[in-house]
Amino acid sequence: MSLVNQLESLLFITNRPMSAKHLAELTNQKKEVVILALAELKIKYSGENSGVWLSEINQEYQLITNSENTQLISEFIKEETTGELTPAQLEALTVVAYRGPISKAELEIIRGVNCTLILRNLMIRGLVENVTDKKLGTVLYNVTFDFLKHLGLASIKELPDYEKLNSDDNLKKLLEGMQQQAEVGN
Repeated sequence: MSLVNQLESLLFITNRPMSAKHLAELTNQKKEVVILALAELKIKYSGENSGVWLSEINQEYQLITNSENTQLISEFIKEETTGELTPAQLEALTVVAYRGPISKAELEIIRGVNCTLILRNLMIRGLVENVTDKKLGTVLYNVTFDFLKHLGLASIKELPDYEKLNSDDNLKKLLEGMQQQAEVGN
């Protein structure tokens, strides 16, 4: 897989700018090599016919939508943020509320499906936020104050059965049960 391909994938899955230095660390390349590959990627997305552009500010890069599509994107986001939550979004939000801060990988293990779009939609709605665990270098997700305010709660611990459902023992049992079911199915 080419470096340009790797960078494109990394920039596609993140919802915030990434520095050339961080991209170099993730791909085990020199920063200068990454900057050259990003220049190549920028050319790929620079045409008028592209719906996505590669934006760069102070050696931080992010894939953004073509400005000609602003109205369309605004209408889509408005629709996404004003409608009711889907059952999948409610399930993911519940897991984040009771288990947060939680990584995307942990959420996906619990739910058994990819949660990228669901997390994006919950963040757009202001119900979930992400923070980087500097020790682990991992992005973790947690509910926001807006989530608490919407439910009329002063603390996440006011959620029904919070202590029971937040317990590591219960999650461990759940995951062990899921693993046993998977082994029986094989």
